[in-house]
Amino acid sequence: MNKLTQLAIWGGGAALLAATAIDTVAVIGRHVGIPVAGSIEMMQVAVLIAGSIGLLIATLDRAHARVKLLSDRLSPLWRDRAERLSDLITLLFVLALLAGSVWLAADLWGGHEQSELLGIPWSVLRAIANICLLVVAAILAWRVVARRPN
Repeated sequence: MNKLTQLAIWGGGAALLAATAIDTVAVIGRHVGIPVAGSIEMMQVAVLIAGSIGLLIATLDRAHARVKLLSDRLSPLWRDRAERLSDLITLLFVLALLAGSVWLAADLWGGHEQSELLGIPWSVLRAIANICLLVVAAILAWRVVARRPN
């Protein structure tokens, strides 16, 4: 595992720990009569970062959920073809998500959207999600074109 992957894992893990801490403090605060203003907005940021990094790491490590009941019985040549097809279909799905997300970001860019309580700019979060989707699409496109042995 290279340093960049380790850094991404630590970053995603920190985001998950932050989400847990935010929610824990918010729940305790509600029960003791001291609610945490903006806890949902902070959770959205932490979950977006953790989810985006998780998607990126799962794609890098080929760790997405799969059922290999059929593909394990194929010859190496057909297994490679099936994996390429799987990567191509996943690439098309990710590109559709990216296209929709970029469209929304472009349409709302001038709106200066921000969260209600804390003023978190949604454009920054959309940029993070779009960058991660773009990187995932690039990885998948590379795998479709130039498969290398594991």
